[in-house]
Amino acid sequence: MKEISSAEFEQVVLQGNKVVVDFYSTECPPCEALAPKFDNMAELYGEHITFVKIYRQGNRELAEQLGVKSSPTVLFFDNGKQVTDMISGGIKKSELVERLDAMLPKETVSTIKSKITKHTTYCDALIIGGGPAGLAAGLYLCQAKVNTILVDIQLPGGQVSTTHQVSNYPGFVEPQPGYMLSHHMSEQTRLCGTQYKVAVDVAHVDLHNKTVEIDAFETIQAKKIIIATGASPRPLGIPGEKEYKGRGISYCATCDAKYFNDKDVIVIGGGNSAVEEAEFITKFAKKVTMIHQFAEFTANKQAVEKILANPKVSVLFQSEPRAFTKQGDTMTVEYENLQTKERQTISADGIFVFIGMQPNTSLFGADLQTDNWNYIVADEDMQTNIPGVYAIGDVRSKKYRQITTAVADGTIAAIHISKELM
Repeated sequence: MKEISSAEFEQVVLQGNKVVVDFYSTECPPCEALAPKFDNMAELYGEHITFVKIYRQGNRELAEQLGVKSSPTVLFFDNGKQVTDMISGGIKKSELVERLDAMLPKETVSTIKSKITKHTTYCDALIIGGGPAGLAAGLYLCQAKVNTILVDIQLPGGQVSTTHQVSNYPGFVEPQPGYMLSHHMSEQTRLCGTQYKVAVDVAHVDLHNKTVEIDAFETIQAKKIIIATGASPRPLGIPGEKEYKGRGISYCATCDAKYFNDKDVIVIGGGNSAVEEAEFITKFAKKVTMIHQFAEFTANKQAVEKILANPKVSVLFQSEPRAFTKQGDTMTVEYENLQTKERQTISADGIFVFIGMQPNTSLFGADLQTDNWNYIVADEDMQTNIPGVYAIGDVRSKKYRQITTAVADGTIAAIHISKELM
């Protein structure tokens, strides 16, 4: 693996044959997650493609010229011309492989794939999911000297990393940006000794045999498995939602509100998430119209009072969206007044949906006991109905879901596992 600077870029990359460039930063968790994958791909494809790294902060002008705005960002060149699209953030191995394969003849790709050997990694405890619950479990396990691996299809942090501010986590007088709180949690657990395998593709999970297959070549064998996969925003399931997701419809205000500066926005929902995120969106948007199915908001009173007093906000109570359409850059919601049954439309520059969450359980088989809403049933020690398998955090069936309750779940499961493995 060769590291180059902007002074060497023309000779190595633009005058080279097939070259892949990784713009990285220091103290960058996504960069650290990519590094072993990039090294592995260099070993496999290095005979046919040159792999180089460039320190982004030390080569800012070059990065800006190439449109690199975040770390890591990987670019692909063939005879001096950029090919395929650049990829950045939590880059998965499958994303690299797809683009590398496209740069080579099929016969060459087949030869490379034939050299790939599958292997098994062994550990005492395997955590699936890197939100607060999984990170807390990893911290307690590594402090108990339990050999622990944490796997996540994304980067560590969970929902907290996309939350604007957290004002009720003990120990912080001032509200904390969600991404910083999750970053501190992740770094604490990583530095303690928990091994991270993140931004990976999980191909198969066998809870009975305690194995998880990742990135199509590695199987992790554990003595205990902790499920900490959390929950995801619940979709409305109406026409147009799937088509315009990410192209006018968003589920994350922290991620996307900044793109609607001085524009009109529609927020769907009326619980705590909807009301609090709508308040955050008003920092950018010119106008926010909320659509809620009930006659009043179901969020906490303080948040409700604040949002109703905001002059940028108007509300369509007792209404439900029925379809989304788009013309140019304008999104339109067809909604129904639940009292009169009359249907009307309202247009805006963007739509945010906050109507609750659903558990991320699609990786697991039907043998796992769940409640009526598909959340995993676990006892007071966080044990599920499958021996040696635990469920913690938002994926678990319970009354309250908060960062603090997720951390508590992780703590309990880790202590119980530590004692069982003694």
